[in-house]
Amino acid sequence: MMDKKLVFLLFFVLFIGFILPVNAQCAMCRAVLESDPDGTAAKSINNGIMYLMVFPYLLVGGVGIAVYRTLKNRKKEA
Repeated sequence: MMDKKLVFLLFFVLFIGFILPVNAQCAMCRAVLESDPDGTAAKSINNGIMYLMVFPYLLVGGVGIAVYRTLKNRKKEA
């Protein structure tokens, strides 16, 4: 049992150690951001990305809450 934990820990540390930072931007966005002298376009694009990121988390959270409540109600009835 200890060997499995050790192997898992070793692989986990290796995979975490090999994660490299990446810049995930399209070429057009990068060109616009690099040509903007005062940085307002970069701030606007970052705010837009944050706005778009909220909705998947809200959907997953809503489904999680619905499942939790359903399972909780089933346990009360049983």
